[in-house]
Amino acid sequence: MTLGLCFAIALLEGLDLQSVGVAAPRMAREFGLSVAQMGLAFSAGTFGLLPGAMFGGRLADRIGRKRVLILSACVFGLLSICTALVSSFSALVLVRVLTGIGLGGALPNLIALSSEAVSSRARNTAVSVMYCGIPFGGVIASIIGIVSVGDTDWRHIFYVGGAGPLILVPLLFACLPESKAFRKASHGGSAKAAPVGEVLFGASRGLSTLQIWVSYFCTLIVLYFLLNWLPSLMAARGLSRPEVGYVQIFFNVGGGLGALCIGMLMDRLRGGAVVSGMYIGVIASLAALSVAPGFGALAASAFFAGMFVIGGQSVLYALSAAFYPTTMRGTGVGAAVAVGRVGSVVGPLAAGQLLAMGRSSSVVIGASIPVTLIAAVAALLLIRRPRATD
Repeated sequence: MTLGLCFAIALLEGLDLQSVGVAAPRMAREFGLSVAQMGLAFSAGTFGLLPGAMFGGRLADRIGRKRVLILSACVFGLLSICTALVSSFSALVLVRVLTGIGLGGALPNLIALSSEAVSSRARNTAVSVMYCGIPFGGVIASIIGIVSVGDTDWRHIFYVGGAGPLILVPLLFACLPESKAFRKASHGGSAKAAPVGEVLFGASRGLSTLQIWVSYFCTLIVLYFLLNWLPSLMAARGLSRPEVGYVQIFFNVGGGLGALCIGMLMDRLRGGAVVSGMYIGVIASLAALSVAPGFGALAASAFFAGMFVIGGQSVLYALSAAFYPTTMRGTGVGAAVAVGRVGSVVGPLAAGQLLAMGRSSSVVIGASIPVTLIAAVAALLLIRRPRATD
């Protein structure tokens, strides 16, 4: 029940996260946006994710994962509907920042609930099952973008993305159980949360925390650059609107399958070997995406880019949950997600600036490869660190 409901919320979160990227070409025409303004619109939502993740994770260690998840779902559902009602660029940026706060508050709790619903031996698989909802939500956003043919029909994506979580809220109230591990460790939620500094850097966790942060930051630069800019970059390559939509679908389907497969491999094989292969796959798929000559090659490259980039991020989420004790997990994971969200802001903004300077889509995609190498080194060092004991 827990994994099913968390998957459903992740599905809707993924729909909302990619809705701006899918709607971007038509939004740009309606509001007369420049390339730089589009980059700001992309980064506005991810900027809101930063405080949302930090405070959502911290609050979860005080009052419980379930309550904070329900509150977050209400916030991003209402604000997604508000996105469809904006009439100016400034209003769009403001609403996306507020939407991001709700989305950011949900993710640390989805990770904590999923990881605490199973034994430690199945933690990677459980978090991956939940997280694959995010790229599959992107598939839904792409399909809505394909079937909405009119230039003003981009609003339908946000209506669907907003109504979904609001419909699920009563079901979360009735059916989602609070984490048994959290109730036990916090004595029914009455224990006082440890200071943030102690959570992140106490008991020899400091180096692990820094390695988690670096791997999150660099991987999310690449992921959010692709989530937001891939449709526009494919359109610039001369693909039609349906072809752009199909490339985005391949990217997200690959991401969902990658999250499931890599997560299960992490529970069965040596972590270092899986992570090494994962990042080699990221670099190879990015290189292929930057030079792919036509629709078929671009779709295949996007599939493998999604498989390794999105699948890799799901592994990092599961790893972060393993390095913090139960009573501190919301704070630790929330802080890691928040730091990673700085990368999710930097990625779209940097890509927008490169494109505004006249750089080609191939150059912009290729610029992601050095960032991926840094993420790989940090993740491989993290694998060798001791995990939390509860």
